[in-house]
Amino acid sequence: MFRARRTTLSLALIGLAAEAKYGLAPKKFEALPLGNVRPTGWLLDQLQVQTNGVAGHMHEFYDLVSNSDWIGGDSFYSYLEEAGSYWFNAMVPNGILVNNTVIKEKTQEFLDYVLDHQDESGWLGPEVGTDKPRFLWGRYPFFFGAIQMVEYKPSQTDRVVTALHKFVNLANEMLRKEQGVDKWAMTRWEDFVLALQWLHDYHPRGQEKLLVDTMTRLKWSGVPWEKVFSEKYFPRGPVENLTNPFGLELSWHGVNMAEGLKALPATYRFTHNQSDLDAANLAWDLMFRYHGRPSGAYAADEMLAGLEAVRGTELCLVVEAMFSGSYLYQVIGDLKYADRVERMTYNALPATMTADMWGRQYLQQQNQVAAKNMTPNPFPEDGPYSNVFGLEPNYPCCTVNFPQGWPKFITNAFLKTVDGKSLVHLYLGPFSTEVTLSDGNDAKVVVETLYPFGDTLTTTITATKDFDYFVRIPSWVSGGSISVGDGPKEELTPDEQTGLQKVEVKKGVTVLRLRLPAEITIEKRLHGSIAVHRGPLNYAFDIGRAEQVIKTDPRETHAIDLQYDPAEAWEYAIDPSSLVYHHDTPTSGNLPSPIFDSGLPPTRITASACLIDWPLAGDTFASSPPENPECVGPRRVITLWPFGATKLRISEFPVVSFGEGVFEDVVGSQVPLQL
Repeated sequence: MFRARRTTLSLALIGLAAEAKYGLAPKKFEALPLGNVRPTGWLLDQLQVQTNGVAGHMHEFYDLVSNSDWIGGDSFYSYLEEAGSYWFNAMVPNGILVNNTVIKEKTQEFLDYVLDHQDESGWLGPEVGTDKPRFLWGRYPFFFGAIQMVEYKPSQTDRVVTALHKFVNLANEMLRKEQGVDKWAMTRWEDFVLALQWLHDYHPRGQEKLLVDTMTRLKWSGVPWEKVFSEKYFPRGPVENLTNPFGLELSWHGVNMAEGLKALPATYRFTHNQSDLDAANLAWDLMFRYHGRPSGAYAADEMLAGLEAVRGTELCLVVEAMFSGSYLYQVIGDLKYADRVERMTYNALPATMTADMWGRQYLQQQNQVAAKNMTPNPFPEDGPYSNVFGLEPNYPCCTVNFPQGWPKFITNAFLKTVDGKSLVHLYLGPFSTEVTLSDGNDAKVVVETLYPFGDTLTTTITATKDFDYFVRIPSWVSGGSISVGDGPKEELTPDEQTGLQKVEVKKGVTVLRLRLPAEITIEKRLHGSIAVHRGPLNYAFDIGRAEQVIKTDPRETHAIDLQYDPAEAWEYAIDPSSLVYHHDTPTSGNLPSPIFDSGLPPTRITASACLIDWPLAGDTFASSPPENPECVGPRRVITLWPFGATKLRISEFPVVSFGEGVFEDVVGSQVPLQL
């Protein structure tokens, strides 16, 4: 059973190991402090859309995080348990990256209140002056937010670091007594380890042994992720009818597993064991082999859900997997992590939000033909309201947690090599960054691009000294090139493991021009179906929808729950040989805002298709894609759009073959709804 690993002998052995070795293994790359990387172009607009939506306004009305409910009152302590901690972690970088004065003030108030009310023992709420047991997990997202505050505003370093060290002393004592670990702390211990590693790397204050001992005790108090993510125990399909071998069902919980993906690289840093990195690589591969989605995420409608297109993916899962993937790349440096994070960010994340980002789903589907109260529903452990777009369909956690997605993606887009001499452009998109590299080399980088809605990037680098600059070349690039200054176009030669293209940059101003074209690629899915990709984007048939407001929040009229019904037929099979990519160059040079909405992206793929007999499996969700379907309607051309811009969609298609021939182009027309 799971708890058998929490033995006195195990803890004693681990304590001895910590005594003997308390240095941390270095990462491959280091993230830059919050504020050093800024979004520009369409990406800045997207973050501003988020700020104008529920993320930037929930502190004004939403009970779980409304500051008026806790400032100056004991009710504050309920907010550090989850919601307030999540909100703080997300809105610190959100407010700073768009320079929103109100949000920056609110997050500062939150930080001040928490630190001002630290218990004498070192505890940071909420279980102060109550009989409620103290559990560790609710503080972990708060730690991430506080660390980001220190990065952006170093004048707060002493106050925050002192409070964290005081808490660590108490936490170590609690772990020695086997206290503070509930079912959530058992699965999310790795988040505390990351905070401890930040203290160890930058502000150890001579407490290295205690910090490593606490990391080790956290690991041995929690889920054995190296076993959960092993060939022997990892589930190959949906888990609702399986028995969990570890006695803790939450080890198969989708969000816990998204966070758990960074547990093994975090463990490696204090064990120095290559086996931990090997296990981390295997974990990633197993997850996406057996549960992965064309959108870049994986399926878990509460628990792991396999490969069926109708099963759900939780929004919290998406943003936590993005964060874990960024950490995995920083520790291990394998291209597969960065490629997958970019797919999630540009597909799964925007797909589960309304375009104005006032509404979100709890669960999204690859094939999603309606978004409404689903009775019956295809989610065995989540409610029928789970795929409605609204303020808090199903559980409220995603409302307060989702805003970390875009800001942390932006913050992790540039890295430094561990020697501090080189700069790495990891995630592709429109960014700017300013950083001082080793030897006082001041470097500024501005990236102009429409990527992922375009294939070219123009990067202007200004530096006071020569240095090596690296840019990631995704695995999907086909026939790309790079030119430096007025030099000729040269073939790309990225490192096979890291995916990084090295450029020797001279002091002064250097302009790089990257061309990163990609081919349309086909991904085989269940039941003989396929998914369609080009570059980082997954493409889907955007089903015309009828919209109905089914609820309006009395505190905020923008906060509405939306029901979407299909307004046109969606039961298409496509001929993969007919796929054609189209790209429109924006006449103004700017993309529409918000870009992730029906018909607005400048890229699309057309496909030869026909209607087939494809029944519903419930009143509002599609059955599995039919195998070997026959056309029941004429051949026609349909348009596939970037997945993130669709709210109702088919993205795993049955396959037909029309052979050679010419047919009438009827792109954009609708056929009658057949339900």
